[in-house]
Amino acid sequence: MSSTDSAAPRRTALDALHRSLGATMTDFAGWDMPLRYGSERDEHVAVRTRAGLFDLSHMGEITVTGPDAARLLNHALVGNIASVGVGRARYTMICRADGGILDDLIVYRLAGTEYLVVANASNAQVVLDALRERAAGFDAEVRDDRDAYALIAVQGPESPGILKSLTDADLDGLKYYAGLPGTVAGVPALIARTGYTGEDGFELFVKPEHAVALWQALTGAGEPVGLVPCGLSCRDTLRLEAGMPLYGHELSTSLTPFDAGLGRVVKFEKEGDFVGREALAAAAARAEQNPPRVLVGLVAEGRRVPRAGYPVVAGGEVIGEVTSGAPSPTLGRPIAMAYVDAAHAAPGTTGVGVDIRGSHEPYEVVALPFYKRQK
Repeated sequence: MSSTDSAAPRRTALDALHRSLGATMTDFAGWDMPLRYGSERDEHVAVRTRAGLFDLSHMGEITVTGPDAARLLNHALVGNIASVGVGRARYTMICRADGGILDDLIVYRLAGTEYLVVANASNAQVVLDALRERAAGFDAEVRDDRDAYALIAVQGPESPGILKSLTDADLDGLKYYAGLPGTVAGVPALIARTGYTGEDGFELFVKPEHAVALWQALTGAGEPVGLVPCGLSCRDTLRLEAGMPLYGHELSTSLTPFDAGLGRVVKFEKEGDFVGREALAAAAARAEQNPPRVLVGLVAEGRRVPRAGYPVVAGGEVIGEVTSGAPSPTLGRPIAMAYVDAAHAAPGTTGVGVDIRGSHEPYEVVALPFYKRQK
């Protein structure tokens, strides 16, 4: 199915396999994706303590190649992509001219003049269009490779051992935010040590026709150590515990990276101009003078779960808004991320609550992340 066919949800190469496993499917960013296979709490705990297997084939892969590939990406994105070494990856953002965040991205440098840009599923077309528009005048090609890849992630403390049993690639030498070409269970793959769960783990980019064989090999290798298939629902609670932002919740076009507390991704010192530079410089200065709302963690004292959009209150005044909320299987209590006024952002601040359908439920302000794995 072509990337432009928006009439029916797109299906990944693993669709029939998910259904055979009894997955509950859901429409996510135009894709039919597994929400859960059984208990989302059990899937969450498996990733924290053993390992989980995810289909992430809905993510948007865009290849940028050519003599000016690095210059184009430095111009189009806020990070210094030219300084990324071959085989390494960088978290970055693409912004509008007014500084608003279009998407957060991971960019892999595959070779001297070849980069793989991975966008969120919901923004893949927007990112592709922006990169193509910004490529004018650069000797570089922007290629839509969404149909060229399936993406499978194995995450959790047992994931290195599982993968080692299927590949002779140097996993011990593979750093966090790095990628190397290799073969996994006989399947050619880009093996990346990245993830969105707060655990050690790997993301494997393969051709769609190899996805089922790889999934089955990983399932077989992981069975003795308790690996389970995992859906989008536990992926959300895992990333929330790890304090990782989700586009459309913690990030949006109405926020600059400085508003989101992620100003560190903007590299003003890099050579040449880049889209949004002027607006972002103003946003940085504004943030220095008058701190914007701060993204904080909130832990419930009671049992009621906060949801995105709920007001955060203190002393009868609205002081912020919840961006993501869910029960935390690891903490055993409901948690949330929220943007709150700087005056109420310090960990331990008391008197803060969330307005849950008219009732002000008490919450403790904590530093993010809620959960950090033991190295």
